[in-house]
Amino acid sequence: MLKACKRLALIAGLSALAAGCAVSPTGEKTLLLNSPQQMNAMGTQSFEQMKEKLEIEKDKQTNRYVQCIADAIVMQVPREYGYAPQDWELVVFKDEAVNAFALPGGKMGVYTGMLKVAKNQDQLASVIGHEVSHVLAQHGNARMSQQMLTQLGITATSLVLADQVDSKTQKAAVMALGLGAQYGILLPYSRAHESEADMLGQELMAKAGFDPREAVSLWQTMAEKGGAAPPELLSTHPASTTRIRKLDAQLSQYYPLYQQAQAEGRRPNCDALKPR
Repeated sequence: MLKACKRLALIAGLSALAAGCAVSPTGEKTLLLNSPQQMNAMGTQSFEQMKEKLEIEKDKQTNRYVQCIADAIVMQVPREYGYAPQDWELVVFKDEAVNAFALPGGKMGVYTGMLKVAKNQDQLASVIGHEVSHVLAQHGNARMSQQMLTQLGITATSLVLADQVDSKTQKAAVMALGLGAQYGILLPYSRAHESEADMLGQELMAKAGFDPREAVSLWQTMAEKGGAAPPELLSTHPASTTRIRKLDAQLSQYYPLYQQAQAEGRRPNCDALKPR
């Protein structure tokens, strides 16, 4: 990540901005050019717009079920991240999309389509834990920062070449730089974000008392339901096989946390609230 961080700054011809590199929760280097306050404001604004545009699920039992899981997850978020449990807001959207998200500012959304795929509280906890982890690791900030610097680099290259080569050569060079940045930096960085969120999310769910083995089961189901996917090299997300393998490998680290949580009395019973 450190190399990617510096490369993004250098591509833009702004190596001084390499000082904006920060450390992610897993110890990786990342580039953050926006303040938490800016990101929280953008997250809150986007969330309010979504609440206006999308239908909100009104069924009380459905809302209680999802809220029960989310509450157990956010209770395990270390205070060092700047979020208290009461800072998080959850909305269940009545939509068939198999999706969920979390935004800076502590805003969470779960689509009812996801409830049809996540078979139990543990599987849905793996989804919510993953999305919350994106916020904790500031992945939204990192993605925006990458895109800002990459665009600056392409613009700077175009300006430099403007006085040195003909327009056709200039256009080809700028296109080559754009493709190189996309496949060499932005997509791998995005896949790294997904893997990091999987790792942090599996840890959160285990500490909350949800079985981390169900994260593997969920992705096996997702792989079975998914259609044709692009090669991993060309995708923003890891291949399902890669994801399942990593989640399974992490069980040796996180299953003991689940056992400890259970022993300490953290035994969520959200399935009792699940709509039948």
